[in-house]
Amino acid sequence: MINAVSNTPHAPAPTSAAKAAPATQATAKPQAGAPSDTVQISAAAQALKEAIENPVQTAHEAASGDQVAKRLLAREAADKVV
Repeated sequence: MINAVSNTPHAPAPTSAAKAAPATQATAKPQAGAPSDTVQISAAAQALKEAIENPVQTAHEAASGDQVAKRLLAREAADKVV
């Protein structure tokens, strides 16, 4: 038979110093010897991504120096002229 336990002492609430320690560890830079993963997106997937993004996003990327976005905006402007 299982009996309920009563009057058990509770653990004290953690102090602010104890809370800050894990946060500083989480923001630490990864170790130099740690493996890292990289992902390569195929050219077709990149073209599809560029084709379906909205004009505002394309303009924002072009303004921040994205050469692909600049070419896309130039091509769209040339299509409107013709």
